Amino acid sequence: MKLVAAALALTLAAGLGAAAPIARADDLEDKQSALEAEAARVEQSLEFVDSKIAKAAGDLVIYQGRLPGAQQALLEAQGRVASAVREVEALAARVDLAQQNKAKIQEQLENDKQKISDTKKLIGQIAAQAYKSGGVPTNVALLFGSNDGGSLTETMDLADQAMRSQNAAMTKLTQQNATNVNSEARLAAVEEEIRDLKAKADAALAREKAARDEAAAKKAEVDKLIADTTRLNSQLQAAKPGIQAKLAQVKEQQATVAAEIAERDRRLREAWEAEQRRIAEAAAAAARAANKPVLPYNPPVVPPNSAFGLIHPVPASVPITSGFGWRATPPGTIDFYGQGGYMHTGIDFGASCGTPVYAAAAGTVFSAGWGNDGGGNRVKISHGVVGGHSLTTVYYHNTSVVVSEGQQVSRGQLIAYSGTTGNSTGCHVHFETWLDSAAVDPMTLL
Repeated sequence: MKLVAAALALTLAAGLGAAAPIARADDLEDKQSALEAEAARVEQSLEFVDSKIAKAAGDLVIYQGRLPGAQQALLEAQGRVASAVREVEALAARVDLAQQNKAKIQEQLENDKQKISDTKKLIGQIAAQAYKSGGVPTNVALLFGSNDGGSLTETMDLADQAMRSQNAAMTKLTQQNATNVNSEARLAAVEEEIRDLKAKADAALAREKAARDEAAAKKAEVDKLIADTTRLNSQLQAAKPGIQAKLAQVKEQQATVAAEIAERDRRLREAWEAEQRRIAEAAAAAARAANKPVLPYNPPVVPPNSAFGLIHPVPASVPITSGFGWRATPPGTIDFYGQGGYMHTGIDFGASCGTPVYAAAAGTVFSAGWGNDGGGNRVKISHGVVGGHSLTTVYYHNTSVVVSEGQQVSRGQLIAYSGTTGNSTGCHVHFETWLDSAAVDPMTLL
């Protein structure tokens, strides 16, 4: 629940962080593979738990592992949204400024057109006034004094004034035309700029929408991961009491199995010791009859790791997927055992269902078929006593068993086909070796 609370807190803070570089695809694949491997390890570690619960625990590991990456992706997507919004706002401001500039130029053009019109009117008025005054005399008329309207001096003054006024008006008209042409060119440039900015603004809006859609999808992914994590955590917590009760039964059943093996081995060792004493006594009696010294009895001792000649119970190509020893509860999962883990009393071979299972050594089958000890269809073989050491091998979770109780089997003889019966989360062979009534690591005997 702490992990869920932390995940919720991270989600609430999603908009506050800076976007980190996007992970490479191969990095994401590596992380996903690592998560799936961890989930498989979690499922396998819950050997005596219901398979659905084990699957839920594995899924919880995957969801918890994905959550930080999903939250980081959401932060990055939100950063892209913010960047897109800033781009849209900046382009909108530039479009607005360009529109204002366009309005000013259009206003200037209207003013220029009015000035040109006024100037043309002025030139017309000058021409009309000159006409009313008798017209502006030509150079020839001035030269020969042909002027009915006054003296030559007056005529020249009138002509000079008319020419100055007309020249000034024409100069002004030329300047206004030049200004008008420049304004029209500026207007065309501004309109082109507006079209370009609007196209960029449309593209930016599209990018913003895409970024918002992506961020919404990332947010939905984070929300789903949090919801799934919360749901699975609640489911596992709710199932914990029932599972612990079931595990207590399994533990009790395993204790019964251990006691059964211990009692059988005790009788076998006692019988073996009695036989050794009988042999020694017979040898002593023979020595006394032959007048030979009687040697003290010393039972033969044979190193247990080589005494029984054990072979692997499955083909050599089948890998070992889990070893012997203490299995700690993986971090982030429910401690169903209440002790931080449990003792794995054998080794697991990752055999697919239907793989042949062979007797590791010659012996007598003393249990075959279905059992209530969590092992499903199992085979238990007593290999007798060698050098004072008793050995029993156990084969759990088989699909089917092909030997029967009391049957003598040879080393390497087919005894079963692997499966996932009993408290198992997947096809495999759980193989145990009990030496002198105690479970030991099979790897020390194989």
